[in-house]
Amino acid sequence: MLTQSARDPGTGSPKITLPRDYNAAEDLIGRNLAAGRGGKTAYIDDAGSYTYDDLAARVNRFANALGTLGIMREQRVLMCVHDTIDFPTVFLGAIKAGVVPVAVNTLLTQSDYEYMLTDSRARIAVVSAPLYDTFAPLLERVPTLERIVVAGGDGAQAPADALAALIDAASDRFDAVATTCDDPCFWLYSSGSTGAPKGTVHVHSSLIQTYELYAKPILGIREDDIGFSAAKLFFAYGLGNGLTFPLAAGATAVLMAERPTPDAVFRRLREHRPTIFFGVPTLYASMLAGADCPEKTELAIRVCASAGEALPEDIGRRWTERFGVEILDGIGSTEMLHIFLSNRPGEVRYGTTGKPVPGYDVRLIDDQGQVVDRDGEPGELQISGPTSAAMYWNNRTKTRDTFQGPWTRSGDKYSRNADGYYVYAGRNDDMLKVSGIYVSPIEVESCLIEHEAVLEAAVVGQEDDDQLIKPKAFIVLKPGVRGTPALADSIKAHCKAQLAPYKYPRWMEFVDELPKTATGKIQRFKLRALGGR
Repeated sequence: MLTQSARDPGTGSPKITLPRDYNAAEDLIGRNLAAGRGGKTAYIDDAGSYTYDDLAARVNRFANALGTLGIMREQRVLMCVHDTIDFPTVFLGAIKAGVVPVAVNTLLTQSDYEYMLTDSRARIAVVSAPLYDTFAPLLERVPTLERIVVAGGDGAQAPADALAALIDAASDRFDAVATTCDDPCFWLYSSGSTGAPKGTVHVHSSLIQTYELYAKPILGIREDDIGFSAAKLFFAYGLGNGLTFPLAAGATAVLMAERPTPDAVFRRLREHRPTIFFGVPTLYASMLAGADCPEKTELAIRVCASAGEALPEDIGRRWTERFGVEILDGIGSTEMLHIFLSNRPGEVRYGTTGKPVPGYDVRLIDDQGQVVDRDGEPGELQISGPTSAAMYWNNRTKTRDTFQGPWTRSGDKYSRNADGYYVYAGRNDDMLKVSGIYVSPIEVESCLIEHEAVLEAAVVGQEDDDQLIKPKAFIVLKPGVRGTPALADSIKAHCKAQLAPYKYPRWMEFVDELPKTATGKIQRFKLRALGGR
């Protein structure tokens, strides 16, 4: 359905033009049927496998079921669904019907869901069966919520409906609602790493743009690939990995409902032998430290990707040494939908986030609002590209602060080196100023995890006796390692040998785990509340 692939006359970057009348679900499903891939496996989940014909029928049936439930075009449906075939069924079925799915993460609290249901005013919620008890009380507390549909259950929990029964009773024929490129298509709530989550509204054209600009030219996904994303579908990164990219390319995707522990991931890597693996830095570190970490010969992976947080150089190097495969570290955001800055195959520079993805422009802005034009100088990363969200729902102030004309503020500090690679320096509110000099917590954390005893680390600022800010480290040790004063001294000595003197952590606290969002981002603001700053 793409009518043109050209070069923007102003930037020379790829410019993808879609017809004005466009339905994202119709495109992602229809292109595979038109290409004769109906009998090919589209998805493999914990219960079985499903062809493109199967997926098309399920999507159409759910689109029809929404009409039976009285859900009308442009109304919202909240979905809190584990990574099974039910997720693409509900997500794409809603989009095909012109209904707006609001995908939320499956690891939040009841109060979080109450907030999102109230904010979105969704009339129904589709939830995986293990989550029903969390949602059921909200029928009484959220006036706009009319019913709950249970995915993977039998519907015995009155007054819930069973998704399977609704699908079985509906027709498998449905003509896509006539939507346009700029119609609201779906929402994702921001992860809330810096405050209350925001309903981020994306339009129909955005999904396929992430494929055309990143997945096809940078990741190099092909029809014969099998993709497996440890990052879940409710996460913007995972949505591209496990839904947009495989469907756009006609590939196969492996879905995993359980949490992505190293052992759970290892099982899928061995059993299904995916060729593309999508992870996050914390998982890569845990996998390398895992007792059951596979041998290179056990896997079929040809390329890996990472996002969510900056990938430490040491983890990238050790992964490549062990498996002979590069990790393409990149950065995306809920607001930009997927990766806009990335390393390239054969051009990976570990310790950097790579270069701008063609089709996106980036710039760095200093504290005075001026464009940074000197290499090595930090600034806030801002992005201009076709996948930017339309707005934050019901939040005009935040919308105007984040979406400024063609530019979207990321809230991330970066610098650019002489070779044009971008180096992450932390969130705007994570940067430390020590002895009058900015210190990136990421740099210190990268040094810390190079120590043989350290599994994970997070660095925040803490005041010393003179009320001056110095780095403090919260450290998760590798299994079997005990935190002692002697070990703390050893880690400090390691940092002093690797970093400028003012950068080493003055204090260390050994912890069992680091506070994180459901998408794996370290919540440094919680650590600051524990005694840092």
